[in-house]
Amino acid sequence: MKALILEDEKSLREILSIILSEFNYGIDEAETLKEGLEKAGKNDYDLILADLRLPDGSGMELVREVKREKPETEVIIITAFASTETVKEAFDLGVYDYVEKPFKLEDLKLILRNVTDKIILKRRHSEEEIPEIVGKSKAVEKLKETIKKIAPYDVNVLILGESGSGKELVAKAIHHLSPRKKKPFVAINCAALPPELLESELFGYKKGAFTGAVSDKKGLIEKADGGTLFLDEIGDMPLSLQAKLLRFLETKRFIPLGSIEEREVDVRVVAATNRNLKEEIKRGNFREDLYYRLATIVIEVPPLRERREDVPLLVEFFAREFSRRYGKEIKRISKGFIDYLMGLPLEGNVRELRNIVEREVILSEDGILGSGYSQKEMLKGDEEITIPEGGLKLKEVLSEIEKKYLFKALEMAGGNKTKAAELLGLTLREFRYRLEKYSPREGE
Repeated sequence: MKALILEDEKSLREILSIILSEFNYGIDEAETLKEGLEKAGKNDYDLILADLRLPDGSGMELVREVKREKPETEVIIITAFASTETVKEAFDLGVYDYVEKPFKLEDLKLILRNVTDKIILKRRHSEEEIPEIVGKSKAVEKLKETIKKIAPYDVNVLILGESGSGKELVAKAIHHLSPRKKKPFVAINCAALPPELLESELFGYKKGAFTGAVSDKKGLIEKADGGTLFLDEIGDMPLSLQAKLLRFLETKRFIPLGSIEEREVDVRVVAATNRNLKEEIKRGNFREDLYYRLATIVIEVPPLRERREDVPLLVEFFAREFSRRYGKEIKRISKGFIDYLMGLPLEGNVRELRNIVEREVILSEDGILGSGYSQKEMLKGDEEITIPEGGLKLKEVLSEIEKKYLFKALEMAGGNKTKAAELLGLTLREFRYRLEKYSPREGE
């Protein structure tokens, strides 16, 4: 989930950021109306916390813009300056709540807990509509809209996309939203089997059709009767089998191996490939007539690098999936881990990202997914370190860094030294000793 804090007071932005992080939000901040409008225009936020009185205008301008362009975004107004008319307009626009400054942290946390539950329920409903196609990028929203439009119509579909981009998920979504959803969804990878075995798996065989055929066997085409047959990596299907598949697509009839009896089935065919089939046609590796039979509707699945803004949502989705599977409690996701993933090329697309998250869930021990990456981000390399020509006093620099971390931990822990020590990986005695150097009274 992602949130925007629009607030000109730095200290309040920091407090709001700390509170939102407890609810696992990725956080952007803006201190002017102009900056807020720019970020809201470029990003999709689940939640926006907006002050009304800003240095360059009223936060209501952003509220109006967001509710006009992205009405599903939840908005909470936090301000000391709001007239009755403004509050009424805000609620008419669909603002979730209005919080008056100064506010109690407990009251704000309760509101945030409720709005977060609402956001999660909305997301689950969306995921139920199109299972496991996670993301809010324009590319994914366009993909979802295309699926919804074509799913009800009983036509063949060709799905194009790189390896690991989620082509089978698209095929399942088409089946799930079609009138065939209560019938079988049967999938086969055409690149995973040798030609002879692929043919027998698809069309089935009669007893005695070949050595080892000791009984009749239904093929996948027949098993998918009434439902959807998904032919993954169709570009790898041998030419000899392409002719037999073409005839089936034209007539809905086929003959099992070793049989003389023709059978008829009612199957919708969805195919997928990571190959350029038009180039394969030119090379003589794929039948042009088969291509046009399969490609009544063509859907292109975007690679992850073209929808990188969906990475945090995918990480959250996979973290939930694997935490349930392996019985691991994930309290929050490290920002350093998200930053690390955002910087990867991810050439293996969603499949690669899923594998990384699965590994991190298994290895997690402190309830924080990717906790080790926060430290890696702090030690990126000496290209970010500069030393003045006149030199510096290292002890003073390190002391200042230590002081900031001590007081930040104390703030996050609400003044509880034991919790603050845990945040920094220190014993209570170590924490009190270090704190005493900068605030002797606090050490007593």
